[in-house]
Amino acid sequence: MSTQLALADDTATKSANFFALQAAFETALEQAIAENNVEQLIKEYHSFRANSEHDKRSPMDQAFREVLMKRLSDDVERIGALVRLSVDAARAEIVSNTIPVVLLGDTFDVVTLNKCELIFKFVEDLVEVWKEEIFFASCKNNLLRMCNDLLRRLSRTQNTVFCGRILLFLSKFFPFSERSGLNIVSEFNLDNFTEYGLDSKDHDDLDNKELEDTAEDIPLKIDYDLYCKFWSLQDFFRNPNQCYSKAQWKMFQMHAETILQSFLSFKLEDIRQNNDSNGANSANGSNGDSSALMMDVDVDDAAVDAAASMAVRKETNFFAKFLTNPKLLALQLSDSNFRRAVLVQFLILFQYLQVSVKFKIDTYTLTSAQSDFIKETEQRVYKLLEETPPNGRRFARTVQHMLQREEMWNNWKNDGCKEFKKPEDPEPTDEESKPSPPKRAKRPLGDCLREAARNGKFYLGNDHLTRLWNYSPDNLQACKSEQRNFLPQLETYLETPHDKIDPAFEWRALRLLARQTPHFFTFVTQPSCKITDYLDVVRKRLMREKELAKQINTAAANASEHDNGLAASSAPAEQEHDASVALQETEPEPDLEVEDPEPVVEEADETPAHEKPLMVTAAHIEEITPLIGEPWMKVGKKIGFSNDELLFFQMENPTPGVACMKMLTNWISDDDDATLENWAYMLEGLEMHKAADAVKAIIEREKAGSAQPQPQAEVQPDANSNDVEILSD
Repeated sequence: MSTQLALADDTATKSANFFALQAAFETALEQAIAENNVEQLIKEYHSFRANSEHDKRSPMDQAFREVLMKRLSDDVERIGALVRLSVDAARAEIVSNTIPVVLLGDTFDVVTLNKCELIFKFVEDLVEVWKEEIFFASCKNNLLRMCNDLLRRLSRTQNTVFCGRILLFLSKFFPFSERSGLNIVSEFNLDNFTEYGLDSKDHDDLDNKELEDTAEDIPLKIDYDLYCKFWSLQDFFRNPNQCYSKAQWKMFQMHAETILQSFLSFKLEDIRQNNDSNGANSANGSNGDSSALMMDVDVDDAAVDAAASMAVRKETNFFAKFLTNPKLLALQLSDSNFRRAVLVQFLILFQYLQVSVKFKIDTYTLTSAQSDFIKETEQRVYKLLEETPPNGRRFARTVQHMLQREEMWNNWKNDGCKEFKKPEDPEPTDEESKPSPPKRAKRPLGDCLREAARNGKFYLGNDHLTRLWNYSPDNLQACKSEQRNFLPQLETYLETPHDKIDPAFEWRALRLLARQTPHFFTFVTQPSCKITDYLDVVRKRLMREKELAKQINTAAANASEHDNGLAASSAPAEQEHDASVALQETEPEPDLEVEDPEPVVEEADETPAHEKPLMVTAAHIEEITPLIGEPWMKVGKKIGFSNDELLFFQMENPTPGVACMKMLTNWISDDDDATLENWAYMLEGLEMHKAADAVKAIIEREKAGSAQPQPQAEVQPDANSNDVEILSD
């Protein structure tokens, strides 16, 4: 028992010096790396309770660095696993917060640049980790120092991609408002000189001949003068403020005109598209012009993006510095990427000269002539970019979009590089901060219904519905009220001013006419007329009727005053008779304007309007059934019989003809529309043309029989009696 207590007491007071702790932590770290779990390391760290946190953290940091030195010869993934384990340990507060970045810095100091490029991927992947609160404040200086050390070791011309990755990482890691990464005063890199050519006294006609020999394959004269003008523009791109000097501006304007005119006279062709079109022509015999323009036409943006990104992946050569050998100028002018780089330099220069920059000197202003030249030349540059393959139009739009965004960043810099923050929620006003009044308790629905019933009203649960429903004791009478009649009188509506031809007015007038007067259903003597003229005639007729009604009422009133009661009772009848006679004797209505000037000729033997339809009889069925034949069930379905009924007719009758006759007999007995016309129409729809023609012949025969003259009866009265004698031919 005493031995166990001694061991427990020894464990509780376990302590060690720096080297012992480091050795123990290295052993635990190896196990944690093998298991890819930091728990074993945390357990070993807390087992030394007698040591303080500071005493344990320093050996733990050193243990990580020692294990890293042992693993430098391993592959990159194992080094990355150790860095990630150090991040977990820092979150568990058993190592310093800077230890992950220290490990990366130690690694970059002792490995080759090729391996540095592979290991830097872990730095890029953990960019969100470095932004965390526990790492950002303590690690940002270490990360900046580590990246600057790498940039000093790298060559801007040989390791261009790696340098770009480092700069992009720094831009992602530091916030926009970090002043150490901003060009606050808008300075230019004036040390970026472009050395080219020889002194004017050193070259001779032999040099011009060599330059011309290199340009045999292009339709452009390349001499030493063009070469010097071309590369002298790089000095203006390096320091755009030279353009504000009159002498320098004249030189720039002259050289720019020469170079842009050279680009315009020597246009490039997309060799890749020409090859594709030639292949298509050989396979399909089609014209290659349409395929040559496929990449410039926005047919499918997704396909164009995929093709462009694939082309960028295949292109692995990047040049951060121009090669200024005179013999290369002809090849450079034939290179689309080189030409695009120069044209984009023009656009960047023009944008700087036109925008307002906070730290630009007040004397740096453009004249109206300079501004006009820049606007005109800028359009020419965009046109040259669109004509430069591949994907010229898309590349020009992308550059224009990027320059627009650059102008926004310039405005942000002019405003002092304010920090980007999410908009704060507005503070609540006094009215919004006041607590809402307590809601009144709703009355039970039963109480509301009982109270409404006692008052003889309705309760519908909604204030508006309840008010409308209780508007009148009798809702039907309320709907019939004259106040709810919003239709105007026909006479008033016809007299309203309107356009001579207004279909909406004519349509409403005809609706009112059909609703308020019987004149809508009277026939006009002319076969067709304009609706406007017809409404005008109706309006005049209504006015005459109104005047006659007034005369009748006046005459009736005068007669009632002077005559006695009997005479007064008979006077209205006489006045009405006189008024009707007067109405008949009024002047005839004016003729309406006829739209169709051709006279209408009435046929002498016109068919009566209400002719009795010809019904199907049993004799007609016997005559037509043989012509229907086997497909009699189609006729049954067309008539309306179900499948079960048709199957019954088929089973009950031995032959199709008998079954068809039974079916048609039931049809004419049950259906009132069993006419010969309907039967012929159904047979035509079923493409039984013989039977349909036979039914049509029956129709013609029946009509011809009904049209024969009938015996006429003459009625002659006898001179001596009232008897009637019927005479016949």
